[in-house]
Amino acid sequence: MKRFAWILVVLFLASPAWAAKKITIQQLKDMLVSLQQGKKADAEVAAELKQVELTEELTRSAMNGLVSYVSGPYSTEQIYVLEAHSAMLPPPVTDLPATPAPDAAAQKAILDKAADYTTKTYAQLPHLTATKTTIRFQDNNQAIAPVSGMHSGSASLDPNLVEAGRYIHYINSTEVPVDTQNGAEKVSSAKDKTPWGQNGYIALLGQGPVLSSVLQDAQTAGTISWLRWETINKKTAAVYAFSVDKKQTHYAVNYCCFPESEQTGVLRYSGASSMSSLGSYTPSGNLQTHTAYDQYFKAIVPYHGEIFVDPDTGIVVRLVLQAEFKSSDNVQQEDQRIDYGPVKVDATTLVLPVKTVINTMEIPNGDSGSAKFIIRHTLFTSEYKNYQLAAH
Repeated sequence: MKRFAWILVVLFLASPAWAAKKITIQQLKDMLVSLQQGKKADAEVAAELKQVELTEELTRSAMNGLVSYVSGPYSTEQIYVLEAHSAMLPPPVTDLPATPAPDAAAQKAILDKAADYTTKTYAQLPHLTATKTTIRFQDNNQAIAPVSGMHSGSASLDPNLVEAGRYIHYINSTEVPVDTQNGAEKVSSAKDKTPWGQNGYIALLGQGPVLSSVLQDAQTAGTISWLRWETINKKTAAVYAFSVDKKQTHYAVNYCCFPESEQTGVLRYSGASSMSSLGSYTPSGNLQTHTAYDQYFKAIVPYHGEIFVDPDTGIVVRLVLQAEFKSSDNVQQEDQRIDYGPVKVDATTLVLPVKTVINTMEIPNGDSGSAKFIIRHTLFTSEYKNYQLAAH
């Protein structure tokens, strides 16, 4: 029986990875209409949504158009997951302005306005306070136990050795006060006692992207190029693509926390005399593994992205950043979108971050070099409100 179980494990590891079904926004709508006509239950609709990946951005207006086709909380949850997952993508082509691309001189003029705005206006924003509400979506929350091992006797094959992947779902919502200075969120000085990593979650630390620094990196790298027009908040924005290599980058990432394990004790095998009859070995001993979640992933990484600019004023209305990691890193993905909008602060209207979406993929047990490891996807959507001038 043990040998049969091990064969199943080998077959599982050798099988190709499950692939999501890639569909457009229109195909998503068609699918939901069909499921509604088939009188499918909420859980069944959610199960279908878990198996798709969008090829276009699911905008909030498009989401609102799907409200009448989702049948309950489970399917609604998955619609929000699809929104976050698709946040870095362009919308359907039919939603893009048909305006021809400007000539090279006009493209440069828009970028010059953006650079002027970023350095002379955005980077000079006052010290502000705000309330930040963050919703976390996540799939796998498995974590290594603090202490594990064998005290004596034999051990059989763990029936949970092959664990099915978990779908992304809502985890929690948090609301915290934040400070911003010159348009960048400041790092909190309060001591965080949350057992990150051990509790099955990761934390994103550090200041996060600074608009003026990103634009300066892109200009220094000399890779900014015209991409398209796009409609943001009912107004046409100019979209430019850029990339920043490891020589020019100032993009810092800081994740907490990954495990570090230490083994003590002895493990002995008795019984068979050759590896060909491994199944007849009997293990015994007092081998113990102690795990501490005190390892951070910190790095300055190259990245690429898109910058969305109001062509009339040079105001940056959106920023998309995609960090680039090594295959051996315990963090494999960090895609981030920041939306900026007009906010009334006292008697003045300022353009400030109003929403962020961050898609991440990490290897929570810190074993990226192993033959088999767990992958976790975590999505964060945050909104900022109650901006006020900080008290001096």
